[in-house]
Amino acid sequence: MEKWIWCDKPFIKPGVVESVMEGEKIYVPDTSVVIEGVVSGMVKDGEITGKVLIHHAVVAELEHQANFGKEVGFLGLDEIKNLRKICKKKKVKLEFSGSRPNYGQIRHAKHGEIDAMIRELAWGNDGTLVTSDNVQSQTAEALGINVIFIEAKKVKKNLLIKKFFDKETMSIHIKVGTKPYAKKGRPGKWKFVVLRDEVMEDGEVDELAKNIIEFAGMDSDSFVEIERKGSSIAQIKDIRIVICRPPLSDGREITAVRPVVNLELIDYKLDDKLVKRLTEKAEGILISGAPGMGKTTFAQALAKLYVNTKKTVKTIEAPRDLQLPAEVTQYSKNFGSSEELHDILLLSRPDYTIFDEMRNTSDFRLYSDLRLSGVGMVGVIHGTTPIDAVQRFVGRIELGMIPSVLDTVIFIKDGEVNKVYSLNMVVKVPSGMVAADLARPVVEVKDFSDGKLEYEMYSFGEETVVVPVSGSGTHMSELAKRTVEDVIRKYAGDADVRIINDRKVVVYVDKEKIPRLIGKEGRQIESIERELGLSIDVRNVEEKDIQSKRDARFRMKESKNNIVFIFDRELIGKQVDFYLNDRYGFSATVGKKGEIRMNKDSESAEFVIDGLDGKAVLSAKV
Repeated sequence: MEKWIWCDKPFIKPGVVESVMEGEKIYVPDTSVVIEGVVSGMVKDGEITGKVLIHHAVVAELEHQANFGKEVGFLGLDEIKNLRKICKKKKVKLEFSGSRPNYGQIRHAKHGEIDAMIRELAWGNDGTLVTSDNVQSQTAEALGINVIFIEAKKVKKNLLIKKFFDKETMSIHIKVGTKPYAKKGRPGKWKFVVLRDEVMEDGEVDELAKNIIEFAGMDSDSFVEIERKGSSIAQIKDIRIVICRPPLSDGREITAVRPVVNLELIDYKLDDKLVKRLTEKAEGILISGAPGMGKTTFAQALAKLYVNTKKTVKTIEAPRDLQLPAEVTQYSKNFGSSEELHDILLLSRPDYTIFDEMRNTSDFRLYSDLRLSGVGMVGVIHGTTPIDAVQRFVGRIELGMIPSVLDTVIFIKDGEVNKVYSLNMVVKVPSGMVAADLARPVVEVKDFSDGKLEYEMYSFGEETVVVPVSGSGTHMSELAKRTVEDVIRKYAGDADVRIINDRKVVVYVDKEKIPRLIGKEGRQIESIERELGLSIDVRNVEEKDIQSKRDARFRMKESKNNIVFIFDRELIGKQVDFYLNDRYGFSATVGKKGEIRMNKDSESAEFVIDGLDGKAVLSAKV
């Protein structure tokens, strides 16, 4: 059992205290200053003399971070290597002490396990703790430990990647083994420019990556947003930088993106009608467009308009890269859960929330929840066509809720407003259908400028569909066919579906499966017809090839009360479909006398009489 010694210091294991020369000063840096790379500079400038004592826990923590591909781990290890060289040159002793922490202590480093071990080493050796961690500094002072606190933000550092930028540069693209290139120009009007003929070497890219992370920790307007095994995302002032490394990527890569224009809403030259909607009515706005088209720039301009009109504006970003006035509070989705952001925004009651880069289902649900709670929402979303943004909500929220969540969709192309849609809900028969009993709730998507209806969204069978109004007949036929096939497959396996019109389909299935599909007394097929809102004619698949190719010859005669169609006797018992100029009218079965007889007051007879009066051609097909 280990023996512990009580003194006027905390409990310390025997043997931890190093033998030192009288009057020799001991400095114990923690992980924070090693990562920031300031210890070597203090030795070089003569601010640290005597002995530098590094706890093995610092090395272990840096090694752990480096093993997980985190740039800060490599930064810290490089600092220790550099510190060793400078200490040797300046004749300052450099030693390592303390026991190596176990895996659990390393995993819980953020909870203070490693910091406590470093403080213990400083106390036990009458040393001075060197840190840039404010909590570590405050804790050490509370325990009576000598502390040098270095505010990392005040350390001057140059950002090396800025040498690749000029005033026209939108983005820089750097990868090991390739020539660096830039996109120069403005959204929608840019060109590739190779920055130099020499390819980027591995060490050069490593140096740039480490410098970015180091700068982010020292500059008050910069920060590391995400640090993962294969990637890091940093916001350096107005530049968003993504660093990727193997095994996530096939080589070390750095992409740096910077806004080149900072526009006001007036610069977009919008018509007064749209400006009035954005400022007075629209509260569920989506800004969509392809990458690099200027969505974020427009969102910034809209946010500034709201601020200037005395509205409270907040943002949800991942990462935080919107360039906005100080009045706007910017929240990071990477540091807060959807539930936390939901609670914060509801309690702080902003007039508008800008939700940048909506990507997954949780983002769409958070947007929807906040909007339904009364918060004005502006979402930024990728989309290659104007309708794509609306379709991203289909399946994520109920169809009937979409107009309550979205009222305005703005499509940005080449840095300009290309298209604006407005959404509203009505109950009607969808375009392309004619039967009154097919009326249902329909979300109309209209061109905001002229009010022209362009898309309809509604439930069809088990699907929610987005149907273009122009050319809707062909689209509806394919949609109906697919939907009917999916339903019939549950009862009769594979089926061949033929669309007759918007009210009727013919389904060909195997003969032995017909009874199951129709059900006892026809109840099953009636249930399916009610579900789909269609009349379904079930036929034997063996009849398909013959029936699909045959025209039925007939004679027609008229009596006082009836219209009679006379067919060849070989068609007795067959079902015949009647058309006027290829427009389906009705179906009937040829009777035992080779006749189909109908009363003149029936809808079928009216269809025939009206068509013939209009000089249409009447035909019949088996």
